[in-house]
Amino acid sequence: MPPSAGLFELHPSSGIPIYRQLIDQVRALIAGGRLVPGDMLPSVREVARAAEVNPMTVSKAYSRLEIEGVVERVRGQGMRILEPNTGGPLRERRQEFRDLAAPAIHRALQLGLTDQQIHKAVDQLLEEQAARHSND
Repeated sequence: MPPSAGLFELHPSSGIPIYRQLIDQVRALIAGGRLVPGDMLPSVREVARAAEVNPMTVSKAYSRLEIEGVVERVRGQGMRILEPNTGGPLRERRQEFRDLAAPAIHRALQLGLTDQQIHKAVDQLLEEQAARHSND
């Protein structure tokens, strides 16, 4: 069953541009295994309607994901999730991680979490991820 347009949780007042939130959420859904290679993203119109945002905003996010090699455009079908690119220089992968983590950390600070609480949350997420992979 293809993912629904309700897959995304957008926060217009967060200070993070909507297109960036979409990009970050697609990447997080892939990292968490909710989107896997071969899955189709919901259409631009579906996401725009469900999230009550301009279709151009969704299109911008999808285009960026395509440029970054996260998705590919399939004529007549939409955007398909690609196999992750685990290659590339370490510096580029670290920068990509920083780009993904920065909005989450920014949001955590906005919510009033301390550095220590953020570190603890990240440690817990890493432990959960390791446990999931050891059960595969």
